Amino acid sequence: MAQPSPNEERRATVPVDSPTVRRVVEDAMEQSTYTLYYDPSYVKLDYPGGDVPRERGACTDVIIRAFRQAEIDLQKEIHEDMARSFSAYPQKWGLARPDRNIDHRRVPNMMTYFARQRKALTISAAAKDYLPGDVVAWDLGNGTTHIGLVTNVISDNPGGFLLAHNIGAGVKIEDVLFSWRIIGHYRFFK
Repeated sequence: MAQPSPNEERRATVPVDSPTVRRVVEDAMEQSTYTLYYDPSYVKLDYPGGDVPRERGACTDVIIRAFRQAEIDLQKEIHEDMARSFSAYPQKWGLARPDRNIDHRRVPNMMTYFARQRKALTISAAAKDYLPGDVVAWDLGNGTTHIGLVTNVISDNPGGFLLAHNIGAGVKIEDVLFSWRIIGHYRFFK
């Protein structure tokens, strides 16, 4: 199992019973050892299964890579859902149609996809309500959104866990659940 990133002291973990959730969480944590840069640049990607170079990525790439451990290709899934229901997705980028190179790498699109799949949960102020494998989205202010994945590493919040996320300096495993205003909580895996 991957350990917290070098900037995070070693902390206790809880066992994860679901093999799928365990793979997703372990992958998100392992990314802290190789995704060292934040880079949201537009890149032409292979399809399906396309990815930016693994040493870089944006916050959404943490989720995309981790979900692939559960054999869910969010690039393909989001693109196909947008192709079927483009008007259901945010129209913030002036596009006339889906773009399989970038749509899955945008937080509002990822949030919309999870909601359309009925994976949205109630947003709570209690850390215990956010379980390993859950996805959390935040509003950072000024129209900027962010997303991360709940790990099984115990946080200082009673009943809570650290999150894997990339906000500007590569993937980190940090105690950030309540650092920003939560705007989305999703549980894709049981």
